[in-house]
Amino acid sequence: MTISQLISKLKPSATLAITSRVKQLKSDGIDVIGFGAGEPDFDTPDYIKFAAIESLKSGFTKYTPTSGIIELKEAICEKLWKENGISYTPQQVMVSCGAKQAIYNCILTLCNEGDEVLIPSPYWLSYPEQVTLARATPVFIETCDKNDFKVVRDDIERNLTNKTKILIINSPCNPTGTVYTKEELCEISHFAINAGLYIISDEIYEKIIYDDVKHSSPASFGEEFFEKVITINGFSKAYSMTGWRLGYAACSSNIIKAATMLQDHTTSGPNSFTQKAAVVALNAGGSTAEMVSEFDKRRQYIVERLNNIDGISCMLPKGAFYAFPNVSDLFGRKIADQNATNSFELANLILNRAKVAFVPGECFGSKSHVRISYATSMENIKEGMNRLEKLLVA
Repeated sequence: MTISQLISKLKPSATLAITSRVKQLKSDGIDVIGFGAGEPDFDTPDYIKFAAIESLKSGFTKYTPTSGIIELKEAICEKLWKENGISYTPQQVMVSCGAKQAIYNCILTLCNEGDEVLIPSPYWLSYPEQVTLARATPVFIETCDKNDFKVVRDDIERNLTNKTKILIINSPCNPTGTVYTKEELCEISHFAINAGLYIISDEIYEKIIYDDVKHSSPASFGEEFFEKVITINGFSKAYSMTGWRLGYAACSSNIIKAATMLQDHTTSGPNSFTQKAAVVALNAGGSTAEMVSEFDKRRQYIVERLNNIDGISCMLPKGAFYAFPNVSDLFGRKIADQNATNSFELANLILNRAKVAFVPGECFGSKSHVRISYATSMENIKEGMNRLEKLLVA
């Protein structure tokens, strides 16, 4: 069997692979603490579940319009106006099978073969793979701990060519937890748009932020931003609806029309009865305060524990539910009669010897870090940090 060259270039999802391996080890009776999952450990709220059940009972189980039911698109528009200060119409919204599909639809809609897409690094691991699938070229803008993993105008300017088409912004960021201020976003967005670029603003973690930090949406900054910014969001993180697979894109109607045509020939419309539940999720005005408060406790605890281990330094993330510690000082150090020279080797060593699972930073564009999800119980976090500390200080 011959696999296409395009598909052969893709890398598997490391986060899904780590999660799968942890589940397999647990099924084999091995006590593993997993920090790989990119989903809240909280259950979907009952009022959302009940709405889906009622939708099923009423027989709302057939195909829906490709871009989503009108009630959901209207609810999304109302949400974006009230919470983000962006005025969209339902014709400017496309609901997809997760924010991941919404992003991919828009990249494929905008990019021609050979176009370039600017991606701040570290990055969510699916961005470059989706760009590759569009036969475009991912161009990485390197960031580091010292600048809070943020790009600035000069970084974008240095990487611009006549082939650059899109800048991807992810704030709050997976994997770093970085959150851009309104002023920072305005400066880089203004420059990118004046340079003729589109901006894909991935805002899926917007409601999971700490320390009174404020989320800002680039499309809200003015008319010129509105025309060139694609706002991406969804229900998986804020409403703990990861398995429901619902996300959306909002932008100018010509892009939505084209992206919807693409969706016509791939997945068609998203799941019918989950869309009804999503309407209730938006309209009920449920609060994420309790979930974010718990994440905050875990965040502070895990970062303090990590920073107390010699050879590890970790910034306090401002959003999402990941710690992204720098572990490069551990490379080459003798650990349990072994030594690791990169984050892949270190993560494997820790998994094999301490039965603690992290995701190597190389998956996100950094050789110096690992990603640790604290979307797990405090009990697991304490036990995982105890095991890590015991391994590294022995």
